[in-house]
Amino acid sequence: MDERIKFFVGLDAHKDSIAVAARESGREPARFAGTMGPDVNGLLKLLAKAGDPAQVSVVYEAGPTGYGLHRELCRRGYRSQIVAPSLIPRRAGERIKNDRRDCLRLAELSRAGELKAIWVPDEAHEAMRNLWRAREDAVGMRLKARQQLLAFLLRHGRRYPGRTNWTKSHERWIAEQRFEHDGDRIALAEYQLAAQAAQQRVDRLTTALTEAAQGWRFEPVVAALRALRGIDTVCAIGLVTEIGDISRFGTARQLMAYLGLVPSEHSSGNSVRRCSITKTGNAHARRLLTEAAWSYRFPARISQQLRQRRSDLPEPVRNHAWKAQQRLCGRFARLSSRGVQVNKVCVAVARELAGFVWSIAHQASRTQAH
Repeated sequence: MDERIKFFVGLDAHKDSIAVAARESGREPARFAGTMGPDVNGLLKLLAKAGDPAQVSVVYEAGPTGYGLHRELCRRGYRSQIVAPSLIPRRAGERIKNDRRDCLRLAELSRAGELKAIWVPDEAHEAMRNLWRAREDAVGMRLKARQQLLAFLLRHGRRYPGRTNWTKSHERWIAEQRFEHDGDRIALAEYQLAAQAAQQRVDRLTTALTEAAQGWRFEPVVAALRALRGIDTVCAIGLVTEIGDISRFGTARQLMAYLGLVPSEHSSGNSVRRCSITKTGNAHARRLLTEAAWSYRFPARISQQLRQRRSDLPEPVRNHAWKAQQRLCGRFARLSSRGVQVNKVCVAVARELAGFVWSIAHQASRTQAH
């Protein structure tokens, strides 16, 4: 704990209010200072009563209000920390929860050094993350629009005879469908327009995302991750925007734990019991790796697309990516041959893929530094 800190302030920040509690560095318990509106200026006036900002530590839970409050406090010279709600210690048997208790608890835990701050992206990185998530939302809306269109056709007994949906031949088949009643014709046209608009939105955001990544400080890491099978440009950008600076993880296992891909454990004495993965940390990045793991169900090979993606990369990165592909394809095949459920196979492969992501990202960072 920093001995310069004299006041430990806990906040319970919401959209419409901020509850404040403070604890001095001595033995006196934390005191509730009150609840105010969401205006940062009012909070700064209250904090100014504590004296030198360098002697005040402020902590609050991560939530929907974002990082604006944290950045403003840091600009004013306060030591601000954001903590993950899932990592805040809770008393066993505690059944009463309200804003007053939450901010008092945060102030007490901050004084005791029991809180671990999360990594906060800078404004440029957060903008990239927002753009990535906007595209992710657009992909979800495209999926919903397509499902509605196919459900409408299925209700009328129209089934596509081909093998794969949303190919050019599938879209031509949809355009050739004819209905007797005006209501059905109008409904089909509206469903088609919705699906087309959703696809155009995804295309616009994909273009904007790839253009924004050019010149980004993590562009070399994105380029290096594209050497891995199952990770194209959009996926690589998503991983870096969601995880952040991968070099902050000292080991590959730390990254696996952050992504929630390590098994949970309930052991006591001689009894050792490992259960399903923890699913803590960033769910967006975990989903990307799990989906990428599905591509390793086929034998190891370098496709034409993969060869193009890795053509400009250093030889050590290409060799490491090929080593990763050989290992992960073999692991997928071995687990599948033992009859392991395919979802569990994908998770196991995704966990090891996270290790290779960590290694290649570190290689790219070292190359960039030199």
